[in-house]
Amino acid sequence: MNAPLAPAPVAAVANPAASPAAPPIDWADKNYLIVDDFVGVRQLLRESLRSLGAKNIDQASSGGEAVGLLARTRYDVVLCDYNLGEGKNGQQVLEEARVRNLVNPSTVWLMVSAEKSVESVMGAAEQQPDAYLIKPITEGVLLTRLNRVWHKKQVFRMIDQAVFEKDTLRAAKLCDAQIEISRAHEIDLLRMKAKLLERSGEPARAREVYERVLDQREYQWARAGIARIRLANGEFEQARQAFQGVIAENRYYIEAYDQLAMAWHNLGKPEDACAILERAAKLSPNSVPRQNSLGQAALKLGNLALAEKAFRKCIAIGEYSIAKTPDAYLGLARVCGQKNDPKEALVLLQSAQREFGHEYPDLELRAKITEGLVWHESGDYRRARKAGDELEALLGTNAERPDSATCLEMATLLFAVGVKEAPVELLCWVVRNNHDNPLLIDEVQKIFDKGRMGEEGAALIRSVRKEAADLMNQGVLLWKTGKLGEAVEWMRNARTTTPHNQRILFNAAQILVSHMQQHGYDALLSGEAREVLHHVDRLLPGQQRFAQLMEQLAGLQPVAEGTVVEVA
Repeated sequence: MNAPLAPAPVAAVANPAASPAAPPIDWADKNYLIVDDFVGVRQLLRESLRSLGAKNIDQASSGGEAVGLLARTRYDVVLCDYNLGEGKNGQQVLEEARVRNLVNPSTVWLMVSAEKSVESVMGAAEQQPDAYLIKPITEGVLLTRLNRVWHKKQVFRMIDQAVFEKDTLRAAKLCDAQIEISRAHEIDLLRMKAKLLERSGEPARAREVYERVLDQREYQWARAGIARIRLANGEFEQARQAFQGVIAENRYYIEAYDQLAMAWHNLGKPEDACAILERAAKLSPNSVPRQNSLGQAALKLGNLALAEKAFRKCIAIGEYSIAKTPDAYLGLARVCGQKNDPKEALVLLQSAQREFGHEYPDLELRAKITEGLVWHESGDYRRARKAGDELEALLGTNAERPDSATCLEMATLLFAVGVKEAPVELLCWVVRNNHDNPLLIDEVQKIFDKGRMGEEGAALIRSVRKEAADLMNQGVLLWKTGKLGEAVEWMRNARTTTPHNQRILFNAAQILVSHMQQHGYDALLSGEAREVLHHVDRLLPGQQRFAQLMEQLAGLQPVAEGTVVEVA
């Protein structure tokens, strides 16, 4: 999950508030926040809460004011309207509260709106509030929903806290313990356990949980869970079929669209991936990441009209969103270049640097690459060549290389303006650091083809892939034959040559762990392994081996004196 505090989705389960065993709730000692741009609505909701005994009630008339209050106070209950006038809407307030950890796992968040449109409901649902209430809200409805959600929050309280602390395996174990005492919530707990196991690098165990659920009832989220595991395992066609089946059963299951697009992409079908993203964006158009993904997919296909529409929508809805990035500005600038409108493209590049420059240290480089591509695509080859010369000089003075996507764009520009050696070096760098990524290798080959180096490029790709594979295999061979000291040193050198190669980095961390498992804990080696793993996690967050190796490292850590160890 991208949002660290995302609560468990609400499913149709028995209402614990209706149970005689449910303890009474003391609403008087809790902190409340009401967010609505109409003072009359705020007063009505305040009076409804006061009738329950609530005393500590804060109010905000805008999304910005709400975020400010959330940053200062930990609220137990938030009643937030979806439409808040100018500025952030309720969906964006919840999104930012989650990303910035401004709410506790136990916080009850009720999204309130007079909107009944699919667009609004889907947008709010994607952020997974605890409930979505349609105005007008009676005091009885408010009390019923508050009771229901509050009691459910108590069932998940310890689990949510473990998730908040990023201890996903402990959280999964807590799900089992809670099932024993909360049978009414068994399905919800199993759903959370399966997702936690996926995140912990335990796909086989997660699949067993999903299959256990499906034995009881046909839940589409369980089908989607198995499809996600297949997608992660490289079973792209099986995953595609499964996600299409989920969408056929429930066309509003928006997450399945994003995953289906990934399956199509991995199957080498970019047109189908773009088409499914377009369908998803029509159903739920207020997702900044999805609009950006649609724009990037359409731009690669040369569908300028769709790319422009998606990027402009992304920029518009992202104005007040914490999820906004410079990518849509750079993408729209490329569209403008291809439409022979370099003037607007330069304005967009300046806007991106002004708004995001302090957050993205590589943005100046990316903007310069995009500027060169804009000049070239709009026919100003002199200015394009000047941008290319500046980039070539930069490569000669700085040994560090940007991420793979930026390297590909830079190589594309350099080839286009007639430079040969520098783009070849960049593309070899990309291959060396992604030697087992066939889709990326295909992109590299296409750039070689455009640079009129098809055959030479294919030979270079084969050579560099073999070099990277040999580097990794030699280290693994030393490890497997018990030469752990040599293996550690070999992988250190390999990391210098291929600092972003995830396979090599994971194997390097595994060898460090194995060395300590056989020769005892070493603080320096442990620190080195953690540094390697966190670097991989920054490159591509949420990979299964990351959680597995971090757990192995934690098991090697010596227990400090005086620490009480709980025995399960």
